[in-house]
Amino acid sequence: MSGIEKRGDDFEKRFALDEGLRFKATARRNKLLGQWAAEKLGKSGDEAEAYAKSIVMADFEEAGDDDVFRKVRKDFDGANVAQSDHQIRRTMDELMVTAIDQIKAGK
Repeated sequence: MSGIEKRGDDFEKRFALDEGLRFKATARRNKLLGQWAAEKLGKSGDEAEAYAKSIVMADFEEAGDDDVFRKVRKDFDGANVAQSDHQIRRTMDELMVTAIDQIKAGK
């Protein structure tokens, strides 16, 4: 195998690893977001876990984060939870960092 072929193989492996990490981190972030939102909505226990799972599932509606954001925004609006769009998106960003850190730490 030539040096160029080996670098190509290494690049493909790194890309696949990065995509896998991104998928896992997004799913974990969405679960953490669901737990955060559930607390704001006054949910606890099994109800909070079910809500967190519904946030994870909402991400499969379309590519990107807008489907998850819209679900949280709609649920907050329906329950009169005072959180701005900026606060929700900032929390999503912060929880993505947390999710990546957790995955890298093997949690």
